[in-house]
Amino acid sequence: MIPAEAGRPSLADTAGADARTARNKPHLAVVGATGAVGSVLLGILSERADVWGEIRLIASPRSAGRKLTVRGEEVEVVALGEDAFDGIDVAMFDVPDEVAAQWVPVAVSKGVVAVDNSGAFRMDPDVPLVVPEVNAHTARVRPRGIIANPNCTTLSMIVALGALHAEYGLSELIVSSYQAVSGVGKAGVDTLRAQLSAVCGTELGAKPGDVRRAVGDTLGPFPAPIALNVVPWAGTLQEDGWSSEELKVRNETRKILGMPELPVTATCVRVPVLTTHSLAVHARFENEVTVAGAHEILAAAPGVVLCDDPAEEEYPTPSDVVGTDPTWVGRVRRSLDDPRALELFVCGDNLRKGAALNAAQIGELLAGELRK
Repeated sequence: MIPAEAGRPSLADTAGADARTARNKPHLAVVGATGAVGSVLLGILSERADVWGEIRLIASPRSAGRKLTVRGEEVEVVALGEDAFDGIDVAMFDVPDEVAAQWVPVAVSKGVVAVDNSGAFRMDPDVPLVVPEVNAHTARVRPRGIIANPNCTTLSMIVALGALHAEYGLSELIVSSYQAVSGVGKAGVDTLRAQLSAVCGTELGAKPGDVRRAVGDTLGPFPAPIALNVVPWAGTLQEDGWSSEELKVRNETRKILGMPELPVTATCVRVPVLTTHSLAVHARFENEVTVAGAHEILAAAPGVVLCDDPAEEEYPTPSDVVGTDPTWVGRVRRSLDDPRALELFVCGDNLRKGAALNAAQIGELLAGELRK
């Protein structure tokens, strides 16, 4: 009679196999682990397939020593410095542009592939700007050892737009964005909450300037009150009155789709929503479009959820989408005056797919490539 344990690996064999598997996995660093996007990224890394060996958490010296949880384990944060990248294969950066410009090259010089969420390298011709559902193949060609993560506004629409482009051939894009305050970080969230406290339970909003007087000096990062208001501005002033956010949508869409001459116009508006960007999109294509055809494409597209039944009051809104991964699409209509144009409304969580999730997906592409 064969013993029940015959042919099964022993505990020692299993432990050895697990150790070998861990050694074969590339090691990851998360730079900016204590920030808003960094915190979301740690949660996403804990939820998705475990493709990493060590996950090292890096932040500014003032955050060193803190302990954060990732994959169910407490990990101590280490200070950003050259030694922090020793033994690391991939580093995901969520830091300000100037910090990325300084430290991404340092990481690369130590043999690390950098995935950067800042704007420091997005438009560098030697740095691929990657959205895995749209242009995953570009991640393999990275002359500088850097892969850039697009801006959160672009990411909130590009997965859906890329799917439609693959079928119909995009020829022109006009976008109005309605951007959540978390797009400017914790200061934006704190400012909205403070202003809401100031106006809650009042009759404010019925006379010119009464909201501005009530919120006083709590404008924070916004040029006008954000509570009970919308602000037709996001980013910094650029030539001819355009904002940096508007030009990011234009330039990044062109680069991701590989269409450097694509006509793109964006108007970026900040709205009193904590998290999740929304966009009203007018997309013109080379070929005639139908709503039924667009629905079929969007329903099958990876990373997209179609929510479009106005008769039943079903369409995406930020408060329903926040905290989810997909791009949500609704209000799909064919233009009344152009059979080659579609109108649609898109929502996407700007901290998840708009930042952390896309970086994690890029990292998974690299993990498969770099697995030892």
